[in-house]
Amino acid sequence: MTLLAMTPVQDMHKPYPRRWSALVVLCLSLLIVVMANTSLLVAAPSMTLDLSLTSSDLQWVIDGYTVPYASLMLLCGVIGDRYSRRGALILGLIIFVAGSVAGALTDATLGVILARIVMGVAAAIVMPATLSLLVATFPKRERATAVTVWAATSGLAIAAGPLLAGWLLESFTWHSTFLINVPIALAAIVGAVVLVPPSRAVAPGAIDWIGGLLSVLAVSTIVYAIIEGMHFGWTVGPLYFALVGLLSVLGFVGWELRHPNPLLDVRMFSSRILSGATLAVLVFFLVTFGAIYFVAQYLQFALGYGPVSTGVHLLPLAGAVFVGSGITMWLTPKLGPRITVTAGMIVGTLSVVSLIGIDSAATYFDFLPVLTLLGLAIGLSVSPCTDAIMGEFPDSKLGVGGGLNDTALELGGSLGIAVLGSVLAASYRQGIESFLQTFPGKQPNGQYTGQAAEGLAASQDSLAGAVIVSDIIRDQNSFLGGFADNLEANAVAAFGDAVVHTSVVAAVVFGVGTVIVALLIPSKTVASTSSEKIAFEPIVPFVAPQAKDAAADREVAELEQLLERPSAAKPDTAGPKHTLRTVAEPALVDVELERPSIYQLASKVYELDASVTAAATVAGKSGDRVTIHQLALSNLARTRRVEAEEALDAALELSDLPVAPAPKPAEPTAPLQTFYQRASTQHANCTAFKERSSSMWAMPL
Repeated sequence: MTLLAMTPVQDMHKPYPRRWSALVVLCLSLLIVVMANTSLLVAAPSMTLDLSLTSSDLQWVIDGYTVPYASLMLLCGVIGDRYSRRGALILGLIIFVAGSVAGALTDATLGVILARIVMGVAAAIVMPATLSLLVATFPKRERATAVTVWAATSGLAIAAGPLLAGWLLESFTWHSTFLINVPIALAAIVGAVVLVPPSRAVAPGAIDWIGGLLSVLAVSTIVYAIIEGMHFGWTVGPLYFALVGLLSVLGFVGWELRHPNPLLDVRMFSSRILSGATLAVLVFFLVTFGAIYFVAQYLQFALGYGPVSTGVHLLPLAGAVFVGSGITMWLTPKLGPRITVTAGMIVGTLSVVSLIGIDSAATYFDFLPVLTLLGLAIGLSVSPCTDAIMGEFPDSKLGVGGGLNDTALELGGSLGIAVLGSVLAASYRQGIESFLQTFPGKQPNGQYTGQAAEGLAASQDSLAGAVIVSDIIRDQNSFLGGFADNLEANAVAAFGDAVVHTSVVAAVVFGVGTVIVALLIPSKTVASTSSEKIAFEPIVPFVAPQAKDAAADREVAELEQLLERPSAAKPDTAGPKHTLRTVAEPALVDVELERPSIYQLASKVYELDASVTAAATVAGKSGDRVTIHQLALSNLARTRRVEAEEALDAALELSDLPVAPAPKPAEPTAPLQTFYQRASTQHANCTAFKERSSSMWAMPL
């Protein structure tokens, strides 16, 4: 094994041995992408004060990352499939480091916005690459576990971002929050080169650039229109972008239906599992990100927690994500994705409903059940949905599947902050408006002074603004200390009422989405064999032949004989520890080494499986029948391949045991014949017959 991972996944004849170490690298890459968004929750107030950001400026700091992140993921996933998934991951991480360093070094509002845009582009490259590399590297029987770990990492990042950012803000300025990502990204770059194997699609075809541009235009304009319209009103600008987005969606759908190699085949959404899982991810993160957005504000400004304390108090969310992920990893193969996904969405709805009882006297313990249930819901729902989406795409389109999943995730999160955030802001302004009529600083003509007008606007804009203004009033004018206390108390009360109103809207959205998803996702999409659970594997359509094929029965019997495995020798339990009872003679060992290994045999089985599947696909398109013979060979080949992998693992474990000397065995009464000699003889006899019905298995061992 070389130091660097240089063998492409598509050229490997067995599972990649360092795949779990590669998963750590992929999770680290995902971690920084999510933390770049969540760390802004605690860094925004410090950044606003230092740079004197207006509401529009702060919104652009957030959207500068969100808009390119959401709009470019689908196209970047396809480009990674076409050229190199690992190359896309490394390139995205390098760009991410550059954007983070630029954001840490700038002191201008425009510089921060541009740095966030660069980081958003990098995140769009990294995110789908992590998921497509995961699916390409792991065999099917381990894929659900790996996806669960991947999804749980996002829950960890939700709490880790504010915690690390708050820790840095205790001693440094907001610039340091950009540097959180740098050491993690550098470690991920080194790990990607050493541990992550290269991967790309086999014969992917030309990239649909027009479809890609239409998808970028559609997502970016729709996201921007909703964010701007919900925050600053539906003026001409947001309405114009919404119209452009709608026309782009229609153009994208029309183009993809006519293109021979579409970027995203929209016909795939006729699959209930794909459309249901995609909708579940979008609705789930719409509500989840919106809820975390105003819960974090309440902890900081209503309860007065510092940045570090806010991150610590969000940790139960991350812990509950891991618990929910463990539960769904055990339940989904038994009950199917509909049960676990629907259960997760119901738990999420209950967590949002519990926010309806929040008032101005609420403490952290009132939010603890909300955070716990929300984290449990994320763990239950996200990984089955992701596994379902990726299972619907072939190996040549894994980047498309990853891009679709991540686009739904980020689009949902963006809409959650925009829609629920605007409902929260409107309700807050309505609740505090009457108290702000008494705001001091009016001139004889009835107009406010410049400083008073700024304070009034900030207090009316958000709870954070009202708390900051009340602190400034206390510092600058002790005579207005009573008004400052009343301002803060009224702002907290108005924000509590706004949380209640917003939670009602979120609960309705979550509840309706839960019902639709429960109707869409099939109850059982997991096929099982005697050796493994194969999730979401498409069934090859066929028409049963009218007459029984004797040649097919004979070929299946020959295949069973060729793949028959001898019983493994048991270790000598009476002798010393870790010793085997006998030692093979050198001549017999030489004969065994000259024969093909069990995994070479399994490789032939894999080739047969691929050939049968390809033939079935062609036959399905051309109208020809797929025979029972082909289906039997395909099923048997898949089962035998898994058994061969298990035999190889057992053989590798036995090969590590030391061999103790043993007495010379007695001469056998009959010449020994190895398993491979019997298989070779049988194969030679079979190939002599002219009546073999299929040429697909006529391959020398």
